[in-house]
Amino acid sequence: MSSKGNNVQLTAEIRNEFTRASRRSLRQNGGLPGVVYGSNMETIPVSVDMKEASRLFITGRSEVFDLAIPGSDPLPVLIKDVQKRRGNVIHVDFLRISMNKVVRVTIPVEYLGEAKGTKRGGVLQTQVTELEIEGLPGDLPTTIEVDVSGMDIGDKLTVADIDLAQGITLIADGEEVLASVLVPRAVEAAEAGEEQAEEASEA
Repeated sequence: MSSKGNNVQLTAEIRNEFTRASRRSLRQNGGLPGVVYGSNMETIPVSVDMKEASRLFITGRSEVFDLAIPGSDPLPVLIKDVQKRRGNVIHVDFLRISMNKVVRVTIPVEYLGEAKGTKRGGVLQTQVTELEIEGLPGDLPTTIEVDVSGMDIGDKLTVADIDLAQGITLIADGEEVLASVLVPRAVEAAEAGEEQAEEASEA
């Protein structure tokens, strides 16, 4: 993998063998089988270097980069899907894109800050780790950052609370809950016991 200015480039080779044995041999030698598709092009079976490709997996699936295939111009692509088996990556799908056409991708949600409710015994529970968005390839964020620092016990954060840059659209129900601050059962039980004791003393 190389970098030209702000453009990352990953080198790929055309695959000509498609048996299970050939794929296993490819992986054993540090390669990773994959395919390239999209933009009215025929699907191209390729292989890439596992270590080089893994660096792109870390940055997320919304980063546009060039896939260099022998005999053709570099193709602008996104990582559309990564298939795993027993925790190991075994296949990758590259989606060829046009920089002036909207694409839909799934990106991780990053929760920032410490919910103030946790300082009073509450527990922050996150229910969503990634969301689908649409936008032009050059405008796509690598993560959706969500600030939870203002959340108190009983508060909920929904999709509608997310503020994204202009031109980016979330593909999700606005009422979907992303995170909430809950009271632990032990605290709830203690508070219930105190209330019962107060009621008994007042009776």
